[in-house]
Amino acid sequence: MILLSLLLTICITSVVVGEGQGDHQQREHAADDVCADFNNTVWQEYRHQGSKLQIQYLLLTRRNMDCASAFSQDSLNNTQEPSLFNASLPTKIIIHGYRALGSKPSWVKELAQALLRATDVNVVVVDWIYGASFAYNLVVENYKEVAVQISVLINQLQNHGCRLDSFHFIGVSLGAHVSGFVGTLFEGKIGRITGLDPAGPMFKGRDTFDRLDPSDALFVEAIHTDSDYFGISIPVGHVDFFLNGGMDQAGCARSRFASMYGYVICDHMRAVHVYMSALLNASSCPMAGIPCFSYEDFLNGHCLGCDNGLFNGVCPTIGLSQNSGITTSPLPREQKLFLLTTSSAPYCAHHILLVIDVSPLDKSAEIEVTLKTGNLGTVKRLRFQTDTNKYSRVVAHPAALCEIDSIQLKNTGFRFYRQGEIHIQSMCLSEFPSLTQEEPLCVTNIDIRRGAPWSHDFIQVCGRF
Repeated sequence: MILLSLLLTICITSVVVGEGQGDHQQREHAADDVCADFNNTVWQEYRHQGSKLQIQYLLLTRRNMDCASAFSQDSLNNTQEPSLFNASLPTKIIIHGYRALGSKPSWVKELAQALLRATDVNVVVVDWIYGASFAYNLVVENYKEVAVQISVLINQLQNHGCRLDSFHFIGVSLGAHVSGFVGTLFEGKIGRITGLDPAGPMFKGRDTFDRLDPSDALFVEAIHTDSDYFGISIPVGHVDFFLNGGMDQAGCARSRFASMYGYVICDHMRAVHVYMSALLNASSCPMAGIPCFSYEDFLNGHCLGCDNGLFNGVCPTIGLSQNSGITTSPLPREQKLFLLTTSSAPYCAHHILLVIDVSPLDKSAEIEVTLKTGNLGTVKRLRFQTDTNKYSRVVAHPAALCEIDSIQLKNTGFRFYRQGEIHIQSMCLSEFPSLTQEEPLCVTNIDIRRGAPWSHDFIQVCGRF
């Protein structure tokens, strides 16, 4: 009954498990009508097509970034019109997921172009919209057949000189499990698989043979952003990045009265947008994951770096660096990595560890901490208890520690009673993981009275205090 209810919910909402549409459906300009494009279908057409998948492939390269070309074995063998495909380059294969309304995924072109701006590769987009439409449970029955057909293309490309380890599959939602089964068919010799919020419904309890897992490629990574709804909650790769704990994403609406996109699939789609941002801002905005047992341990400051033997002090990053920058061998398996993001692009946040030593309290209390950098502000509420004096908490700030102008504290009290003065013996801010050895910012002997906010200005410049 639980599964049936879930499937009905998915179908009734008429949104994708994995990709945005509706208000976010992009319209291509008129010049694109000569370019290869996705098939479009609707439920009625799907019924008439039966189980016919009608898979097609689109190719984008640096020579045709704005205009995809149809791609097939025939195009590879056509000597009169040579294909834009270059077998000497690596190949990125993008696989979309469930398409409840049968419309094309609006994010694909943007992702393909981000990949091409980051590196010179072939980008092959798998269009299986006909098989990905209609009821979710029926689509799940098709995903292995899609993988089998893709494996035929991979075999053809090998015959044209491509190596298995040169393929990088990027699968979104259900597309992540399609990628995983392609990897299974090639006995894990595919170079890399990136799962962008791999689908959870009907997959969490499955055997590893039936879902994405570390054995599917030489390196498997996953980015989790909606593990409490459409995404899978368990690790499925060598490393698994859980953004903001892997569930509720900053900037996504929490109210049922928000738009359908904002309330239903914003969290799920955030994995795609963060990945694209990481590709385009790899040097200026690296997004490093911190290994930790749980998200709560991470937030409480129990995990501050990557010196635990798994990563030799180099934290894995989201993007295209080789094996996410992992330098150890053998690779870890199903290692959870946590990081915080901001609410909007480019999403990268600086992890600021706040450590506070409070004088003993007669009753519990609450303060509001605000970090300021120019017009940017980060607000965090902290609850103090009577049984401990030391507190640590990780907060996400859009600027580096050395760019923080000021810190403000406010005694917020509680709704049902007034709390007295709070005396903070010391408060220190530090950034992690940090390539520089910057000293923490510390302030001592702070008295916070209700209704009288306290603030302190920092005079500093990055690299020079």
